[in-house]
Amino acid sequence: MITPQEASKRNEELCRLAPIIPVLVVEDASKARPLAEALVAGGLPVLEVTLRTDAALDVIREMAKVEGGRVGAGTLLTKADVDAAVAAGATFGVSPGATDAILTACEEAGLPLLPGAATSSEVMRLLERGYTVQKFFPAEANGGAPALKAIGAPLPQVKFCPTGGVSLKNANDYLSLSNTLCAGGSWVAPANLVAAGDWKAIEELAREAASLPVS
Repeated sequence: MITPQEASKRNEELCRLAPIIPVLVVEDASKARPLAEALVAGGLPVLEVTLRTDAALDVIREMAKVEGGRVGAGTLLTKADVDAAVAAGATFGVSPGATDAILTACEEAGLPLLPGAATSSEVMRLLERGYTVQKFFPAEANGGAPALKAIGAPLPQVKFCPTGGVSLKNANDYLSLSNTLCAGGSWVAPANLVAAGDWKAIEELAREAASLPVS
């Protein structure tokens, strides 16, 4: 078991390790370990593997072997997803939204969840349950950094990891906000570089992202 308060505390610690959490959609598990090694070497130790491919659980298993990495499972939608992610070695979870079922499943499994919220009401509902660290998603589609700043004004006790449409170009807009701990982004592991196995290029992208300032 894990309480929402403890989950938020542990996820805040993770979010403070680097300004960007790579959001990874990996089709080939054989690419998992060298990809994780490149990202960790570049200064991005916290990795979110989305459960959007058939290989995702195997990818988590491989990435969990990389020294210095913290691997979590994204796109958690059901209790079955949570159980499978924990069995594969995920150390935290991320969901696009938040239902009582997914919150309870993660709490019972002892998996720290970064739950998604898009509106003030959703943020307040999660805060009532005890979640003070949340994912703002989809960030750009919901008004971007100005919207997140506005939500933060009456709810300063909640910190966020904005994800969805975040890029190197606009990352600073989010990271400069007082209610932003880090941001999630996929640009550090583009599909063409992963397919080509260009780990050096990915390491450089990670290093660039890791150097972004956080307020």
